[in-house]
Amino acid sequence: MIKKILLLIVVLIVAVMLYLQFGNLPEPLPADSQSSTWLEKGIYDVDYFDVDLVDTTRPSQPNGDFAGSDERLLKTRIWYPEGIAAPAPLLIYSHGFMSTRTGGSYLAEHFASHGYIVAAMDYPLTHMGAPGGPLVKDVVSQPGDISFLIDQFLTWDSDSSSQFFEKIDENHIGVMGLSLGGMTSTLAAFHPENADLRIAAAVSIAGPVFVFGPSFYESRDIPFMMIASPIDAMIDYDTNAATIPKYVKGSLLVTMQDASHTAFATPGRYFRWLDNADMVGCSMVTRGLAKTDDEVWSDALGSPEQGIVTVPQTALCTMDPLPKAMNPIRQQWLTTLSVFPFFEAQFALSELRRQEAREYLRKTLATEIPEISVQRGSK
Repeated sequence: MIKKILLLIVVLIVAVMLYLQFGNLPEPLPADSQSSTWLEKGIYDVDYFDVDLVDTTRPSQPNGDFAGSDERLLKTRIWYPEGIAAPAPLLIYSHGFMSTRTGGSYLAEHFASHGYIVAAMDYPLTHMGAPGGPLVKDVVSQPGDISFLIDQFLTWDSDSSSQFFEKIDENHIGVMGLSLGGMTSTLAAFHPENADLRIAAAVSIAGPVFVFGPSFYESRDIPFMMIASPIDAMIDYDTNAATIPKYVKGSLLVTMQDASHTAFATPGRYFRWLDNADMVGCSMVTRGLAKTDDEVWSDALGSPEQGIVTVPQTALCTMDPLPKAMNPIRQQWLTTLSVFPFFEAQFALSELRRQEAREYLRKTLATEIPEISVQRGSK
């Protein structure tokens, strides 16, 4: 009897796992489309490992019952293409508030299969398990974490005992991030005083930018893409993403209709049976933000002279009812179809490949994908 019960439990577990993996999948992209080709896995097998890196030069601030620390612990995951010979572009992914370093794994795996090295950290005080609870205002410290990680990779690149010896293309370093990680990437790429000048291109996925005025972006001229949705329940489209074409010359705004905020992260795919994954995401994030609701800390990002503006953020998660959103797996496909060609247009080795990527973004993406429109910023 016990054996039969155990067997039944195993069968049920397997059935649930298969259903989570293969149930409620979206229709595949047309096989003869360019989009289907851009979504294909690359020629490299992908591997990854986790490593604890410690920046001993910068502190972690006190947070609740956490007394703070003289250092910043950065639990880091690195995805890499097996057997790559030539130096590879390096991408740093930044997770959102109350997420983790694996939040962008679907993007990391795709890029690594095409010859990129991708790294993501659990930021010390904004990740899901942060000591004292996630603290949104520690975003001001996260661009420094990106610079520290770039330093680490360039040290490995010069170290003959490292697996990354002469494997990092220091001229092709990019950043991308979701939500608070999108803000982190934007700060690291553009801040008039603290930007990391080694960053050559940046992507923000549904990242808040309402505190960045036009002058914030003027000190650097690098390729920038914003991906956002008008039905995002957490980050207001009009006061954030819609400002990018006006403020950032040569930028790309990819507007994705019917996309939820939560489904931009890898775990969002497991909410594809819901009408809108933000039902879950809003519940989590509003609880996490409660302890800093009455704090104003935008001045910690910089001064008005640096383009930081003090304006109230539009209230999060006030849509009622939430509109129906697209299947999260399809949403992650479309995100990949935006971000991957963007970086290929900057970092691909051949001019032909770079041109193909530019043409796909400018013309084909919005033609083949009805949910997407692409707007280019002023020259």
